[in-house]
Amino acid sequence: MTSSPSAANTRAVFAVFEKYQKERLMFVQTVADLASRETNIEALQGAGVMSLLRPLLLDNVPAIQQAAALALGRLANYNEEMAQSVVDSDILPQLVYSLSEQNRFYKKAAAFVLRAVAKHSPDLAQSVVDSGALTALISCLEEFDPGVKESAAWALGYIARHSGELAQAVVDAGAIPLLVLCVQEPELSLRRIAASALSDTAKHSPELAQCVVDANTVPIVAPLLANPDAKLRRQVCSALAQIAKHTVDLAETVVDGEIFPSALDCLKDVDGYVKKNAATLVCEIAKHTPELAQLIVNSGGIAAVVDYVNETRGNARLPGIMTLGYVAAFSETLALAVIVAKGVPPLTQALVIEGDEHIKAACAWSLGQIGRHSPDHAKTLADHAVLSKLLRILTTTSSPSDDASSTTAGADLKTKTKRALKCILEKTLAIEALDPLLQPQTTPANILKYVVGQFAKILPHDVGARRAFVINGGLQRVQEIAGIYAGGTGVGVPGTLAQQVAMKEGAAGSGNGLAGTKMGEYIRAINQCYPEEIVRYYSPGYSTTLLEKIDEYSKQQDHAATANAQPQLPKLPSTDQLQTTTQAQGITA
Repeated sequence: MTSSPSAANTRAVFAVFEKYQKERLMFVQTVADLASRETNIEALQGAGVMSLLRPLLLDNVPAIQQAAALALGRLANYNEEMAQSVVDSDILPQLVYSLSEQNRFYKKAAAFVLRAVAKHSPDLAQSVVDSGALTALISCLEEFDPGVKESAAWALGYIARHSGELAQAVVDAGAIPLLVLCVQEPELSLRRIAASALSDTAKHSPELAQCVVDANTVPIVAPLLANPDAKLRRQVCSALAQIAKHTVDLAETVVDGEIFPSALDCLKDVDGYVKKNAATLVCEIAKHTPELAQLIVNSGGIAAVVDYVNETRGNARLPGIMTLGYVAAFSETLALAVIVAKGVPPLTQALVIEGDEHIKAACAWSLGQIGRHSPDHAKTLADHAVLSKLLRILTTTSSPSDDASSTTAGADLKTKTKRALKCILEKTLAIEALDPLLQPQTTPANILKYVVGQFAKILPHDVGARRAFVINGGLQRVQEIAGIYAGGTGVGVPGTLAQQVAMKEGAAGSGNGLAGTKMGEYIRAINQCYPEEIVRYYSPGYSTTLLEKIDEYSKQQDHAATANAQPQLPKLPSTDQLQTTTQAQGITA
């Protein structure tokens, strides 16, 4: 009889606690659901959601803990300010403390919070490290559940990506061997995240990349280039590229992993990110030594890279463009391999149609590396009108704006274009390729000097070229240039150019800007190839001199004609003269 009221009281008490538990669970689940929509974040922050979720992380009900961690992760993932609020609320130590004791569902949620905080900035990632999270995350990599491993690998990758110091902390915690083991797991998502974390660690320095290599990463990762999963191939290409980029030894280690021809097959992949990452991998290998570049050529890599440059647009083109330049830079033979693979047309096309200045600059640099070796290489570029296209870019690049980044970009494009033009011009011996650039009105003075210098090399040794040079008007233009450098303004040439040239050569205020200059030597060498009267004939102002001579001659003729028009009649002799003459004749008789 007495036990019945007691049982009823117990049930009533338990009902209160069950209701409280249900309300707590409903609260955190609702908050987690609201936090999944960005429009609710500011309202949740204004309601003080952080202080309400914090004690629920230590709740005795696992489902409430998990939901609270999930809600915090979604809030921290939204922006840096919310992530900073999680740090300021002293939530990270609680997460780390319970991370090693709770079930796998909570561990996944807690690792998600750590990842969401660490991803925003190096300072927040450092806060995660300072909370002791690395040890807990490493222990999660040893869990049986692949979902827990994936969450932990993701968090470690987000920590490592910010700086070399943070990546070194991840390495020192012993993460690399465990990440390599994760790459060998059957779950695709885990393999992707682990490969991405290895890439984020290796990218900072040769020492960190060597740490990744020392864990036997390359032999395990390289075969995955042929894996059917596109997302995994993306991360594998990225990881190998980040290893190979630092030193020759690391690049050779990657090549020893037998990445060819699988890496070249990835250049034709249907997935755009796989193609770009594969092109980056090939580029990072090609840049180191002639032997590695030759290996790529021997593997058929240049043709594959040329096709890649033809098929892509925008930033995706950049690694392919740079690869062609790196390969061509090493030797005449390798540059010829790029030419034979028809690498010049896509580079020329990209130079013209691409809008980004850094891509144009890369094209100009690569074309310069191809053409700088010999006259034959330069002639190939001239046949594709590369010289005129480079000159057009050099003279039409927009003036730098107030934005510092655009100023740098414009200066870089002009610098690389100018250098490429000079490299190609110094090897160009085809008069028909040089003639369009011999324009004192449009060609900048510093480029014009190289053009005239090439004519000074060609004309003394080629009779046919000397004749063509006169017929095409080249000799006349050289005399105009001489007039400009001498301080005048030649026919049709604006005076500003004359001032620019005079200042450039230090001739301002002097009588002859050609004296003691390279341009003067070049023009003198050209003029010595022709008779003096021909040079005078094509010199500016010679027609005026001729007209003056004609006028002077005409005046002389007019004066002579006037004098001849009124002849003097002979005077008749006087009477005395006649008598004297008669007497003389008589005496003579």
